[in-house]
Amino acid sequence: MVTIAIFGAGRIGRLHAMHAAEHPRISVAYVVDPVEANAAAVAAITGAIIADAERVFADNAVDGVVIASSTDSHAGLVQRAAAAGKAVFCEKPLSLDFASAQACVEVLNRQGTRCMLGFHRRYDPSFRAVRERIRDGTAGVVYQIIAFSRTGAIPPIDYIRVSGGLFRDSSIHDFDMARYLLGEEIASVYAVGGCLADEAVGAAGDIDTAMITMVSRSGKLVQINNGRYTPFGYDQRIEVLASNEVLRVDNAPRDTVVVGTREGLSSAGPVHSFIERYATAYRAEMEAFAQLITEGKAPLADHNDGLEAQRLAEAAVRSMCDKRPVAV
Repeated sequence: MVTIAIFGAGRIGRLHAMHAAEHPRISVAYVVDPVEANAAAVAAITGAIIADAERVFADNAVDGVVIASSTDSHAGLVQRAAAAGKAVFCEKPLSLDFASAQACVEVLNRQGTRCMLGFHRRYDPSFRAVRERIRDGTAGVVYQIIAFSRTGAIPPIDYIRVSGGLFRDSSIHDFDMARYLLGEEIASVYAVGGCLADEAVGAAGDIDTAMITMVSRSGKLVQINNGRYTPFGYDQRIEVLASNEVLRVDNAPRDTVVVGTREGLSSAGPVHSFIERYATAYRAEMEAFAQLITEGKAPLADHNDGLEAQRLAEAAVRSMCDKRPVAV
């Protein structure tokens, strides 16, 4: 049995806690969150003890920690976990400050800490199937990737203010997926963006709509279309143009019913949120964390992948501000 602690009992922390509690080989010993109601909710789900960080890191029975707390706490908690010899499952990004993220990765690599990053799309069966067709040569040579990632509703403005911005908060998943599917690094990034859907987002210092063009080191092209709003729900699609195949992952519908009338055919829209869309992937992440601890099996995304995806996010920020492509 693997013993873990959960840092952060908000929406994503509660999700990980629920999946950990369901897992037959994981026991959730502690939950740490300054918001008493959140901590109590996770404790009720898991049977965990509400504790502070000092108790968690001092307990030799704790094998690993899930860090789903506020982003500004990630780097410090990751390094404390490394010093205590705990395995780490950390939500992205490691830090909103890139220098801090670099320093954190250096510590993890130096100490040989077992660490996985919360890039859940890598664990989605459809994206993994696309990756395998590229990797084994079935798809042929990749020419172009086009990705769409848009949420169905503007997040709360209080969240926008602390999110780190669209590129670091949301686009980072697309940056990671580009690297994952291509199997190579990105050479240049050109990003444009604006506040087109909600003026309050701009007043909070962020953008709500963006387009990003990237070129890989071998010349492959990537186009990412991001937004914090769509009128029809959670929009998460990708298309890969290769020499032998065109591979496409479409939105997950709420149901597969098609209604036909004299006016035409209609079907359900996509699921409402990433939690619904990637339910299978989130469960697979928790299994991967258990395997990382018990077998030393490498995760699909580690802290080095997190750093490289964030490097692209920082390049996108600079590109948009400077109105020019940025070499990576």
